[in-house]
Amino acid sequence: MLHNVYFWLKPDLTAEQRATFESELALLPKISYLASGFAGKPAPTEKRPVTDHSFSYSISLLFKTMEDHEFYQKDCPDHKRFVDTCKTFWERVVVYDSSSLS
Repeated sequence: MLHNVYFWLKPDLTAEQRATFESELALLPKISYLASGFAGKPAPTEKRPVTDHSFSYSISLLFKTMEDHEFYQKDCPDHKRFVDTCKTFWERVVVYDSSSLS
């Protein structure tokens, strides 16, 4: 199961707050039970009608099982720390969860 999250940070954050957000976000793809993970910013790709570069940061986490995802959402101390530390930094969050076709 692929968990994609897009964050729009508040424009008035300090450099220190942005650095805290970035360092906390970068820890999530390192969670041991993930198949893979990635954290980043909008890529400098060509602007096209179908491309959205408006978000500040994103994260993609590939879970091996739905149970792993449920643990992450409800009981993972790393996820809880990230939310508790950073929730005041964003003004919008959008989540797209996808299941494999196979």
